[in-house]
Amino acid sequence: MKLQKTIKSEGKVQGRGLFGGEDAKVVLRPAPADSGVVFVRTDIPEAVRISAVAPNLAERSRRTTIKKGSVSIETVEHCLAAISAMEVDNLTVEVNGSELPAPDCSCAEYFKVLKRAGVVEQQVSRKEFVISEPISISAGDASIYALPYSNGGLNITYDLDYGGHTGIGRQIFSCRLTPESFEKNLAQARTFLLEAEAKQFQARGMGTHVSPRDILVIDSDGPIKNSYRFPDECVRHKIVDLIGDLTLVGRAVRGRIVAYKSGHSLNQKLVRKLYEAAQQRERIAKYGTDAVLNIRMIQKILPHRYPFLLVDKIIEVEGDTRIKGIKNVSFNEQFFQGHFPGTPIMPGVLIVEAMAQVSGLLFAQRLEHTGKLAVLLSMDGVKLRKSVVPGDQLILSAETVRLRKRTAQCQCKAMVGETVVAEAQIRFMLVDDEKV
Repeated sequence: MKLQKTIKSEGKVQGRGLFGGEDAKVVLRPAPADSGVVFVRTDIPEAVRISAVAPNLAERSRRTTIKKGSVSIETVEHCLAAISAMEVDNLTVEVNGSELPAPDCSCAEYFKVLKRAGVVEQQVSRKEFVISEPISISAGDASIYALPYSNGGLNITYDLDYGGHTGIGRQIFSCRLTPESFEKNLAQARTFLLEAEAKQFQARGMGTHVSPRDILVIDSDGPIKNSYRFPDECVRHKIVDLIGDLTLVGRAVRGRIVAYKSGHSLNQKLVRKLYEAAQQRERIAKYGTDAVLNIRMIQKILPHRYPFLLVDKIIEVEGDTRIKGIKNVSFNEQFFQGHFPGTPIMPGVLIVEAMAQVSGLLFAQRLEHTGKLAVLLSMDGVKLRKSVVPGDQLILSAETVRLRKRTAQCQCKAMVGETVVAEAQIRFMLVDDEKV
């Protein structure tokens, strides 16, 4: 049985962010068992804690960012890669800035600081997700696969194909992740850009503080005013980024990952699928079902009843900050009798209502013992993007934007598969239950 780990003493890293160029300080602190890796923005009036898990991912170009509400922390992948390589499960990362520093554009400094801080075991079993079924994601000619692996641990193969660019060419690298292999083969590998990309970034005001001496800027002849630390440094850094992204599964991943021309966007799509699969497997093991709240539990919380109860189960809850639920859309739904008999489409107002009900279940996590009920107050930014028809499964999610004594606000989204079908920002009034 493997045990969870944290660090023995605190460590510090400081420097300038790669994209924004602002000075930032990071303090790495030990954390209790089962707390996971949590980033804390300490440069704002009220510190915000953001868990390093897939639901907190924010969409960014060429980097990994996590967010909670309007607060984000940019470029966390190098720090996360070092944490994963050191097999640290629980850690608090305090960040005095909006972006993590990027010393020499590799993760070597983070790894060095963690190694110096030392690792200590905690008397709780380590959470692991063993890949048991193949999962594949592709976009254009890029692809990434998560595969079962009989030898244990995490094995990664990356095929970086810049066949039309003589400065990089095609590079393939495979490794089995251990602290030793990471330190020797990966930690020193740096971020790289093609010369044209570097000019575009700086024209947009990003990375203006770095020169080719600080980051690998590559033309047809190779690095400009710099040299490779490894002949295949580019593919090694791609593996570092992938390891950092995989950390957001929230538990150690065991299996084989094979990537071809994959970047952060594709990595993160795989990470979301792995996270959901891990959550589902753990719920089934614990409760015998993948539901956190089944329909009977939901009926104890929401006052809605047939035909207006539009949530079948809740599959994910994170405190009072985030929730995800399911509505299975059957042809037997009452509203399909008139909307429309020949071409049945779920009314958009009912999709919004379903999102509101999921939000009510989210706020119930805080309101359970207060005698309050969340009542719909207003809706902003409502967008109905695609029709929902019989046979679809609505995936309903809500994230708290603001939760106060008398009002609450959340950002909601409804999806069918990977497609967003509706979204809205919904406000609620919190009223006494007996007054409703």
